[in-house]
Amino acid sequence: MQFKDYYQTLGVDKSAGADAIKKAYRKLARRYHPDVSKEADAEQRMAEVNEAYTVLGDAEKRAAYDTVGAQAWAQGARSGDDVRPPPGWNAGYEFSDGGAQAGDFSEFFEQMFGRAQASRRGRGGAPTPMRGADHHARIELDLIDAYRGAERQIGLRGARQDATGQGVPQERTLQVRIPKGVKEGQLIRLAGQGSPGFHGGASGDLLLEVRFRADPRWQIDERDVTQRLRVTPWEAALGAQVALATPDGNRVEVTIPPGSGAGRKLRLKGRGIPAAGNAHAPGDLYLLLEVAVPGAVTAAQKSAWQGLAAAYPGFDPRST
Repeated sequence: MQFKDYYQTLGVDKSAGADAIKKAYRKLARRYHPDVSKEADAEQRMAEVNEAYTVLGDAEKRAAYDTVGAQAWAQGARSGDDVRPPPGWNAGYEFSDGGAQAGDFSEFFEQMFGRAQASRRGRGGAPTPMRGADHHARIELDLIDAYRGAERQIGLRGARQDATGQGVPQERTLQVRIPKGVKEGQLIRLAGQGSPGFHGGASGDLLLEVRFRADPRWQIDERDVTQRLRVTPWEAALGAQVALATPDGNRVEVTIPPGSGAGRKLRLKGRGIPAAGNAHAPGDLYLLLEVAVPGAVTAAQKSAWQGLAAAYPGFDPRST
């Protein structure tokens, strides 16, 4: 992922106040606005300046950006450098809609903040009741939460502007019901938990985008789940009944067909992420077989492997 150093784009220090950031933005906007600029890359530069100001000019987004950007800066990263953020790097940060249309921003912006909805404003006359802005945040769940549903206490980190225009960190904790059958990328809507409305308008909502915590045991594709299952060479060759724990926390007995090899997939129909209402079918659980080869340490173990080699004269796995 290409990192975006928004402070570098605006030419301001990381400790710059709201007024300094706004002043820098206006100066650059006058320079690169496509209607007046004669520079060849004016349109691209103007888009970069707009994106930088959208983040640094908003206390919530700036607080989130400063936190996740600290690691990149510690590594000396600048705009355009490839960075590899840690798992869950953008989870738990709360921010309100910025009023920009989808597609206006870079991949880095959308991966961090999502695609903001356009803001709405009343026109002229008496004050128009306006609904408050929606807030967005990413949350990380365990896969078992999707299987069983859950009640989770979610901590969110945001910011507000103080009287001087500086961003002040702000945290809040919410009790959230995780519906059974939720999948990655799904939005959980908490009505009225966004920004307050204006002139009698309703409060906005809080939209929580679901992400599953990285777990080496499972791979997730929509509602299908793939789980690795290690078997012995004799279980793979002769077939066997083996017990294993599935992602829903239960134990099942699985039949390993004779002659199975590493890489074979066994399908357990309907044991993936459950259906969410009548509009969806449950996913499947796929077991990816891995053959675990035991070592030969004792004399008896070495003799057993030698006997196996003698039973397969001329077998060459590298010729297949």
